[in-house]
Amino acid sequence: MRIYFCRRFRPPRRVSLLFFIISVALFAAPTTALWPFPPKRFSGNALIRAGSLGLDDGDGRVIAFGDFNGDHFVDVMMLASDQHTISVYLWSHDDFSFHRSASFRHPQRIYNVVPGDYTHDGKLDVLVMSQSASSTQLSLSLYTAKSGGGFHTNPTELPPSSLAQPIPFDSDGLMRIDLLGLQPGSSQLKTWKNTWNASEPWGPLFEIVDAPFSGPQCRISNPHSNAAVDLDGDCIADIFLVCDEGPGRKSFQIWVSNSSAGFTLAQSGSLPAGTQSVVFADMDRDGTIDLVVTTCTSVSQSTGLGTNCALNIAYNTQLPLCVPSSSFPLTGNPAAAPCRTPDKLCVADPKFSFTFSGPVRSSFFFLLQRPPQKSLTHDQNYVSVPISDLLQGDAKLQVLDTSFSPAQPVLPRTGDADLDGFPDWLLVTEGRVRLLLSVPCARGVPGCAASNARRGWREVRKGVEALANIVDARGAVFVDMDEDGTLDVMVQRTGEQGEGRVLFVQNNFYYDAFFMKAILLNGACSSGWCIPENSSLPWYPPSGAITSGASYKYTILDTSGRRSAAQIPQLPQTSYQALNTPYAFFGLGRTNNYIENLFAGVARHRVAALEMVIPNSKLVINPGAEPGDWHKELYLRPGQWIPWVGLTVLGTMVALAGVVLILHLNEKREDELERRRASHHINFDAL
Repeated sequence: MRIYFCRRFRPPRRVSLLFFIISVALFAAPTTALWPFPPKRFSGNALIRAGSLGLDDGDGRVIAFGDFNGDHFVDVMMLASDQHTISVYLWSHDDFSFHRSASFRHPQRIYNVVPGDYTHDGKLDVLVMSQSASSTQLSLSLYTAKSGGGFHTNPTELPPSSLAQPIPFDSDGLMRIDLLGLQPGSSQLKTWKNTWNASEPWGPLFEIVDAPFSGPQCRISNPHSNAAVDLDGDCIADIFLVCDEGPGRKSFQIWVSNSSAGFTLAQSGSLPAGTQSVVFADMDRDGTIDLVVTTCTSVSQSTGLGTNCALNIAYNTQLPLCVPSSSFPLTGNPAAAPCRTPDKLCVADPKFSFTFSGPVRSSFFFLLQRPPQKSLTHDQNYVSVPISDLLQGDAKLQVLDTSFSPAQPVLPRTGDADLDGFPDWLLVTEGRVRLLLSVPCARGVPGCAASNARRGWREVRKGVEALANIVDARGAVFVDMDEDGTLDVMVQRTGEQGEGRVLFVQNNFYYDAFFMKAILLNGACSSGWCIPENSSLPWYPPSGAITSGASYKYTILDTSGRRSAAQIPQLPQTSYQALNTPYAFFGLGRTNNYIENLFAGVARHRVAALEMVIPNSKLVINPGAEPGDWHKELYLRPGQWIPWVGLTVLGTMVALAGVVLILHLNEKREDELERRRASHHINFDAL
């Protein structure tokens, strides 16, 4: 038996010379010739000013978002300063800017605009709420979309509402946009029921009926924060109402959906004193929607600034997600510890609740010297965070935009700017925009002064000069520019700095995390394409015809194997220029796996379940009559690196194949030489 030891491979002289020539050529070539990728549009690990992006040809404001041409990019509607002219600006991916597409003038002064597919044809129509001849009511006008683009200039007039703006919702699960509000002089909730019939377009579009609410109703506040959002955990939109109880006092009502049986009053109670607005988000990433209530002791009617303001979080008390352990299996044991298994996320919990009383809070500055005070109550599901603690100073919060007539509420914006799965905050204080990221609670972290605090928030102070230099902001929202998977910032300004009325700020921070975007449509053209009545016109996708109140829940494993759940609402609020984006955007945090379970629910009381969804993608769902008929499309985020990565992989494979071939030929040559030497060897023992 012979034992062969690997000899050191020496490539032929020709191969060595070839490698040497290639190396010299590579190092001698200019860098620009070697780098095949175009330069990045934004560079630097910071927030970068992107300018007005084409919205600088007017002096108005962005009043609504929507996908008006079905290209999967978010477009905007602008209202001119005269509050009569509405213009649609379509996003151009190639030009990285907006371009004016359509414009029309409304005779009355406009208060709000709500895009939606009211005629159920897969195109976005525009509902305009405007001033009426009577000072106690709102005029409602609907501009329907044309088949070839644009809008019909002769609007359909709807029955008027009271000054409290109605909200869109689905009253009967037919996936049509109805309206919920009050008629002038009425104290009972009414429904503008959608009766549109494409075969009879001359018929009435809406008819007034009693709202499907069984129980004592309240007087809707004006302004209000009413919303269609899932609060009991079944992924079906419920109704949250803000009620007026007298000067300085507000209450709330939660009506849960019972499919065709209407809505049932599930909970009511008083809101904290000085309530200004309510927004909805899963603040602690436990798979339930929480309430964030803004309160101020006083608000200036001339500047809209609030003093002694606080953000109050009422955590949703529901069945938690099951945690696997040796004594408690993943499948769940309700008798031992009631919880939700990952495949049963969209199961209603009739015992859900909110409370607005909690432990006594210690001062943030006092907390730096002493440990937190223990709770004086038994409730751990409510925490109040003063703005002065978050911003470490006496800053006044902008709660009203007085540059508009009438003054509009300015909401604290929630969005996952760093993709860690926890909502961050975007606040406007005295003309400045503040970005605060959600962080785990620790000693000295702002927002963690209360003993029951679950998260804290740190203001981003480095790399945010694009926001810090603004002193005339009147509002700010999160929006994903160019659909690149990061939440950027759009700032609305008064123009006092002479830099325009709208500014976009690119979020160019690098975060080692993943995201997911989802859009649930209204079921129009469920096959994925709409066929116009005029056969000469091209087919078009219904990608802009979204539904209000849709809800998403998902579970995912982080890099350490811990499972977490989260819930995200889709367009829960539209009144008073809420400026919610038409998609649901949620960060996934760091993970090396797919999204385990993803559930999407609509008012039809149908829930679609998806498994192993790819992160960093966009999901478009068009519901059908049954869950099995739902049309789903997954769009991976495009990138300029993809073709070059493919070429690099192919080139690497060719190079490796060449190396293997050279080694094989060299080894074959050496084996032949070895065989020849062995054939000439004389065996002297045999002689």
